[in-house]
Amino acid sequence: MADPTPQTGRSEVDETLTDAGIIAIVDDDEPLREALGSVMKAAGFSPRTFASAEEFLACDDCDDTACLILDVRLPGMSGIELQKQLSRTNRRLPIVFVTAHGDASLRDSLMRAGAAAFLSKPVRSDALLKEIRRALEQGSANNPR
Repeated sequence: MADPTPQTGRSEVDETLTDAGIIAIVDDDEPLREALGSVMKAAGFSPRTFASAEEFLACDDCDDTACLILDVRLPGMSGIELQKQLSRTNRRLPIVFVTAHGDASLRDSLMRAGAAAFLSKPVRSDALLKEIRRALEQGSANNPR
């Protein structure tokens, strides 16, 4: 099925969502982080990239994070542990997991724990953007400003 959004522009919903805040990308694969950051920027979002969960947690201005793209396996604190920590601290943040090490059982577990989406690497840009937009729409519906 083709994406109904024209490739040359963004819909009104997209323009509203791009003002939502930072899209944080946490992945230890530097080329992938850079590529995902470029995709987010080209789509009109404000990306910030982090090599680890600890680096994301230490970020001083990340309270404006609207959505988190998160790898499952990271050195140090895993993506799963970061999701749990954010939940423990009542930080409601849509998380889109992107991993090369996932299966249906892991996906189901992460989704039950509150993840917005679970995508397998290599991830297609259009599929990732679709999930980011969906997560932001759900987040803004649940948390009106």
